[in-house]
Amino acid sequence: SPGSDVAVTSPLRLVVRRTPALPVEVSVRVPGDLDVVHEAAELLTKHCCAGLTPSPLTLKLQYRLKTLLCEALTNAIRHGIHENPARWVGVRVEITGELAMVHVSDDGAGFDPHSVVPPLDPNDLDQESGRGLLIIRQLADEVTFNPQGNSICMTLRRR
Repeated sequence: SPGSDVAVTSPLRLVVRRTPALPVEVSVRVPGDLDVVHEAAELLTKHCCAGLTPSPLTLKLQYRLKTLLCEALTNAIRHGIHENPARWVGVRVEITGELAMVHVSDDGAGFDPHSVVPPLDPNDLDQESGRGLLIIRQLADEVTFNPQGNSICMTLRRR
């Protein structure tokens, strides 16, 4: 369709819907393989920010977006679909004039995000879980989950 580009990189299939102005929508299905997380986050960030005027604000948005994507994808692959390369995590990023909304969903059982205790106690610093969600909550302006807990929406204000 007009304004749509599909970039195929093994094993990622990226779909970009770009109009002459904002909004931009970028989506990708990521296999349950932790080895592709950084590639997917880099690819999504590159395409999401392609039309933005370079500035300190744009660089800050790129950093926050890439970090949020890495953390949310890692959580979904590790905890949601248990690193099963036959399963997929869906990612959709919408960039508007004021916001970037990042949606990451898997088909796993989900979890209760309120039950995750941030590892802030000095005795818990070596704890394996909780850091990704802590980072997400610190970098995003708003974080919401669906009732099942297998889909997260992270909102970034373009400030």
